[in-house]
Amino acid sequence: MWDPETYLAFSDQRERPARDLLARMNHPDPASVVDLGCGAGNLAPLLTRRWPAARLEALDSAPEMVRAAVEAGVQARVLDVRDWSPGADTDVVVCNAVLQWVPDHVELVRGWLDALPVGAVFGMQLPGNFRAPAHRAVYELASRAEWGEETGAALRDALRDPDRVLTPLEYARALSGPNVLIDAWESTYVHRLHGRDPVLNWLRGTALRPVRALLDERSWERFLEELAPMLRSAYPEEADGSTWFPFRRVFVVVRRA
Repeated sequence: MWDPETYLAFSDQRERPARDLLARMNHPDPASVVDLGCGAGNLAPLLTRRWPAARLEALDSAPEMVRAAVEAGVQARVLDVRDWSPGADTDVVVCNAVLQWVPDHVELVRGWLDALPVGAVFGMQLPGNFRAPAHRAVYELASRAEWGEETGAALRDALRDPDRVLTPLEYARALSGPNVLIDAWESTYVHRLHGRDPVLNWLRGTALRPVRALLDERSWERFLEELAPMLRSAYPEEADGSTWFPFRRVFVVVRRA
């Protein structure tokens, strides 16, 4: 289950890649803009300011996130991205930190691109840090015998694929074709975090979600207690109390020609 409050605790840092993605998505006058995986609706203000005349469609598979979006004034509805297909007037599609959760998402995107009208723009941003120290620590802890054989196997299965997100070059090759123009790149953001165990709190809003779903309350609390010192070692606190947290992101913008 998603926790909107935990996810939005780092909203400024999480929105920066989205703003960088939108800066490269140029469409002069879209009729319809779709926010696939809208979460708590935090991108809606950015999208409506960028394209004020467009109709905004916001979708997410998590009911708790959609509720938070609706409470924030966004007209969102529950729908899995795998069940969505473009309409004839869909001009802009934004997938911000969504498709890393979807196996075989390249095939899904190919289908969307084939269905989008000429001139439409598709953009996605995906976390590309699954080999970073934070994720290695999570996997190492999940691999310990203390969680039991069955639960441990499920944890490792949920976390096992560090290559779920491709490189910009791999996405460019996979999505290239005669009727598309591709812009693909990556950036590493060095976030300055504050507070006690800030990297742990960051992960609780995203990467630890599959772990939370598999552990009971007591095991979950023990997991966090054991993970916290591992993360402190990997991301030491600076003299001023802040913590530097590098985070790699992968971006792809595709225009239908």
